[in-house]
Amino acid sequence: MDDSELQAAREEAASRLFSGPVDFLRSAPQLQFLPEPVVPEIAFCGRSNVGKSSLLNALAGRKSIARASVTPGRTQELNFFDVGRPEEEGALPLFRLVDMPGYGFAKAPVKVVEKWKALVNSFLRGRQVLSRTLVLVDSRHGIKEVDREMMTMLDKAAASYRIVLTKTDKIKASELAEVAEKTAAEAKKHVAAHPEIHLTSSEKGMGIERLRAAVVADALGEGWMG
Repeated sequence: MDDSELQAAREEAASRLFSGPVDFLRSAPQLQFLPEPVVPEIAFCGRSNVGKSSLLNALAGRKSIARASVTPGRTQELNFFDVGRPEEEGALPLFRLVDMPGYGFAKAPVKVVEKWKALVNSFLRGRQVLSRTLVLVDSRHGIKEVDREMMTMLDKAAASYRIVLTKTDKIKASELAEVAEKTAAEAKKHVAAHPEIHLTSSEKGMGIERLRAAVVADALGEGWMG
């Protein structure tokens, strides 16, 4: 099996996995409300309105696993979703997705921003089951200073992450190529950044299958293919 065939097999297996149970577990406004760290977790973060909820829904193949907030920056909680479940009654999920609160609050009170930073930083530093974080960046704007701050926070927490460009259907191919190149160059400056840059469109389905396979491999290991 060559590389392209292996990638296709991974994408098909990941699609089958996500066609099974994907259920909301709980919201955690504070650390004491976190679920027990018993299965691998993949976290999603990004600026408000980056398309995080849409991407989560696209990966899960559902319309409303994650509800988009009407007011950017409103949700200040960590939301957990169980993915996959063995047939045994009471069995744990295979892994969890963590929807982190959006950052980049233009109008948020200082106390809200500080609360967000404390919650997220503590989660990143102390969550031993966190396998990978996805940092979502709007391809129309590229990496902004608030994204760099988030990436630096992840670097300091030694939390490995992938950069995912969203809404790639909204810009020209030439512009996207330039943004992708600049993003890859930026990633090289950060010790915890994965070198692969994912180009996605939740609306058109572009890059979703490849990212889905990467998420499952990050959670369960390269040889999972179950």
